[in-house]
Amino acid sequence: MSATRPETADIVIAGGAAMGSSLAYHLASHPGFSGRVIVVEKDPTYARSASALSAASIRQQFSTSVNIRISLHGIAFLREIGERLAVDGEAPVVDFKEGGYLYLGDADSLSLMRENNALQRAEGADIALLDADALRARFPWLEPGEDVVVGSLGLSGEGWFDGWALLQAFRRKARALGVEYRSGEIVDVETAGGAVAGVRLADGSRIACGSLVNCAGSGGRALAARAGVDLPVFARRRYVFTFACRADIPNCPLIIDTSGVYVRPEGETADGRLFICGVSPSAEEDEALDWRDDDETTQCVDHSWFEERIWPALAMRVPAFETIRPGRAWAGPYDMCALDHNAIVGPAGPDGFLLCNGFSGHGLQQSPAIGRGLAELIVDRRYVSLDLGELGWERVVAGRPFWERNVI
Repeated sequence: MSATRPETADIVIAGGAAMGSSLAYHLASHPGFSGRVIVVEKDPTYARSASALSAASIRQQFSTSVNIRISLHGIAFLREIGERLAVDGEAPVVDFKEGGYLYLGDADSLSLMRENNALQRAEGADIALLDADALRARFPWLEPGEDVVVGSLGLSGEGWFDGWALLQAFRRKARALGVEYRSGEIVDVETAGGAVAGVRLADGSRIACGSLVNCAGSGGRALAARAGVDLPVFARRRYVFTFACRADIPNCPLIIDTSGVYVRPEGETADGRLFICGVSPSAEEDEALDWRDDDETTQCVDHSWFEERIWPALAMRVPAFETIRPGRAWAGPYDMCALDHNAIVGPAGPDGFLLCNGFSGHGLQQSPAIGRGLAELIVDRRYVSLDLGELGWERVVAGRPFWERNVI
């Protein structure tokens, strides 16, 4: 008896969360593409996906032009999402709130914040620098203290949204355009003559393909290794905490304190206004915060982070936060690019293998522009709308970091 013929696709996308589904949508809607796209997703519930577990926000306050431009497109996309991703006349709702970002800086960071602001404004971002007195006047509930000398505030085009809704909107639109989604895990990448020839799934099935795009999130490093690529991206654990506060804190942006603690409003509860908060670990602490999809302990939350580090910093900066009611907390994956905290995007290894990894906490906000860019690279053989070349694999091979200094 002859062996069963393998299934065939033009493009296989490993991972169907926000990034993979954005790429699928942009490929399917590209006027020059008429091929078959299959998205392979090992967890169709997305229960451990960063897209579902992150704080879901977007900003232009980056230190590199390409990241600013990526987010400027992201803002435009979110504002027009009803038109772009509607299916059968039903427009998605992602509850986008343009509440702004507020970076607080001390004297040591003043020069860098001025430099970043000049770049951001030159790229068209609506960002203002405020001194301590201006911060007090604009936000009477904020206590700059003696350490804060400057605040960088997004006046428009920054805020937060429903990450789960964005993921589902991309996915639903991609499916409506003919993209197929398959539940499974890619366990082998097959090559022939130095090019991708197909993938094999854990259930033994095989899909022949000409291109494979690695959008596997926390599984991206392992998948890259199967294609012979040593990807410097490591899945780390991040905690997100919630609390309620009865005090009135009007016009609260997403605040990044000098301590690294962040907080933003989320909604209303019976106990008052709900807030989301967290803090990035030090480089040394980060080494111990591994995230593995097959390890139940990765979802355990260390509440001492909130009690000993986050809450004291917040209460010092916003006195109303001295009296709060802690709420639920969760852990999620954070795909850190160890080279320079920037994404790695584009071809690597065998012909037809493309990377879309290491977004270091920026994946949701960057998914519209990255999906568009990779679709152009596949179909047009070049970046058309926005050149993402600075994020390419070549810098990894050369050991040439392209640093993003504004990482939360």
